[in-house]
Amino acid sequence: MNAFRLAGDMTHLISVLVLLLKIHTIKSCAGVSLKTQELYALVFSTRYLDIFTDFISLYNTVMKLIFLGSSFSIVWYMRHHKLVQRSYDKDHDTFRHQFLVLPCLILALLIHEQFTFKEVMWTFSIYLEAVAILPQLVLLQRTRNIDNLTGQYVFFLGAYRSLYILNWIYRYFTEPHYVHWITWISGFVQTLLYADFFYYYINSWKNNVKLTLPA
Repeated sequence: MNAFRLAGDMTHLISVLVLLLKIHTIKSCAGVSLKTQELYALVFSTRYLDIFTDFISLYNTVMKLIFLGSSFSIVWYMRHHKLVQRSYDKDHDTFRHQFLVLPCLILALLIHEQFTFKEVMWTFSIYLEAVAILPQLVLLQRTRNIDNLTGQYVFFLGAYRSLYILNWIYRYFTEPHYVHWITWISGFVQTLLYADFFYYYINSWKNNVKLTLPA
């Protein structure tokens, strides 16, 4: 644990809390991609298979439970809550997210550190998380009408991975033999996907104008 990882974890947590705040208080999921939320639920389900078998720390277990619980809670609200589901823009949220799952699974079967079920599933979750934001970004580009909470959610979600990259750099120079190419490359790809959004988000904040993305 170091300051960069802690900041990354807290930023990730803030992104989830911002989205839950929007859903619970406004009773709206407008601008939020259900496809991305379903991918994240799958990411956490396959990544945290060890939650009841391998105890690392109380902090680690609590964070795993939070991300698992929140991801499935968000999916449930968007699919089944009478008020929330009415605001879901399924006409624009049409990214075929199932086509992201199979390539990530095949890649995990081919490129992994150990060929065990848990390790392959963990690797699959790393690959899938790298591209899980794509349906959300496509939805925002199609609608172009981005409210503050949705914009903040995506910004904090991207900032979390950027802080994790700083964490990896720090650990590379302070810990002997710290090399994790799968995590590093996936994290770098994931951060690159946010680059365009970051550019327009920061510009809108600097100029105090509403955030819009080019179609």
